[in-house]
Amino acid sequence: MNAKLAKRTLFTLFTVAVTTISALAQGDKASRPSPPMTASGTVGGAHVTITYGSPSVKGRQIWGGLVPYDKAWRAGANEATVFETDKAIKVAGKDLPAGKYSLFAVPGEKEWQFIFNSQTGQWGIKRGGDANHDPASDVLTVTAKPDKSSMNEKLVYEVTNKGFVLKWENLEVPVAIK
Repeated sequence: MNAKLAKRTLFTLFTVAVTTISALAQGDKASRPSPPMTASGTVGGAHVTITYGSPSVKGRQIWGGLVPYDKAWRAGANEATVFETDKAIKVAGKDLPAGKYSLFAVPGEKEWQFIFNSQTGQWGIKRGGDANHDPASDVLTVTAKPDKSSMNEKLVYEVTNKGFVLKWENLEVPVAIK
């Protein structure tokens, strides 16, 4: 009987230790080098929220360097960026149903693509460094034109009455929403 009790006690202690270590390993997301941020607002009667990790430039070349051109990017850091709307909207003239989507971007020197993908909750990149983007789950792809801007050390999204804007380094990319 003592052996069974000892085994149960040991198993319970082990389970508690593993759970505690796992919880501590998650840490406080706000203390990450690329902390979580949220941008939200109302566009055309719809409430839009963008949740993303906000990395810093830290002296690096971002566009065409850290973030390659013509390759899917998680549109932020850490987990995949999430775009949510409570009503159906038109993004760059195309219909997007109400819902929650992972937002990916394919930066280009003269034109960008933004991809709204139905798979959410995934880490933003795969082990090899590519975006954790499954094209089979794409709901909508739109294009946008990048513009030069003043320096933004941290990646920022803004939701305006005309849509949303991604701003980072010396670039901003507006996307129209109605």
